[in-house]
Amino acid sequence: QVQLVESGGGLVQAGGSLRLACAASEFTFTWNSEGWFRQSPGKEREFVAGISKGGDRTFYADPVKGRFTISRDNAKNMVLLQMNSLKHEDTAVYYCAASSYDLPEPKLHMYHSWGQGTQVTVSS
Repeated sequence: QVQLVESGGGLVQAGGSLRLACAASEFTFTWNSEGWFRQSPGKEREFVAGISKGGDRTFYADPVKGRFTISRDNAKNMVLLQMNSLKHEDTAVYYCAASSYDLPEPKLHMYHSWGQGTQVTVSS
């Protein structure tokens, strides 16, 4: 497993931006595709965005398309999630996760390592 640590969450007004970062502990980071998920109170954890091992393919959930951008820096063992035009409904705890599959899937059970999460709160 890979240790993952998220950072960058916080409180922002609607329409604002935040950038989340996920730092991985292992050199095997490049063997994994990566995903960002989120969970708000009373709701199931849901897929937000994912990026392939090589970083050449990205995937987004419909609610965030055009507003969020996922990227990775394999030299620094990091995955980033740039979130723009934030809405109140984006409020959640955001988690990064690592998968041994080539492409990130929107299914929780396909990820073997998870971070502890970072809170994002968007005020309306």
